[in-house]
Amino acid sequence: MFRLIACSSALSCAVLILFLALVQSAFASEGNDNEMGKLAKDRGCDLCHSIEPRKPGSSEVPPLGPAWKDVAKRYKGKAGAVDLLTRTVLQGTGANPSDGHWKGKAAGAMMPPNAVEISEADARKLVLWILSLDK
Repeated sequence: MFRLIACSSALSCAVLILFLALVQSAFASEGNDNEMGKLAKDRGCDLCHSIEPRKPGSSEVPPLGPAWKDVAKRYKGKAGAVDLLTRTVLQGTGANPSDGHWKGKAAGAMMPPNAVEISEADARKLVLWILSLDK
């Protein structure tokens, strides 16, 4: 069924190994996307959030929560982002309507607490996945 491939040089072996690593990474990423999408759906996150942001200039009503790619863009690379966003998922943002930092991107004024819906470990996995969406 499978045949061993002999490398004729160190360079061809390196290229083959790199290719196989990229293929494996692509399959792992797709599997993780499916797993995290299912987790988000099972916990009700998709009721307020989507992966993709609205199209610029769109007249559609903004979703209740920001798109995860917008979250990734805003927080990727910021120190403490994983802890902050995990805490936000679990505890919510509070009821301060003046905190309109998602103005124009989300219609909701606040994120409700979700500690009953999702464990801290799952919230952290979901946040790590969301932050990986900024590619």
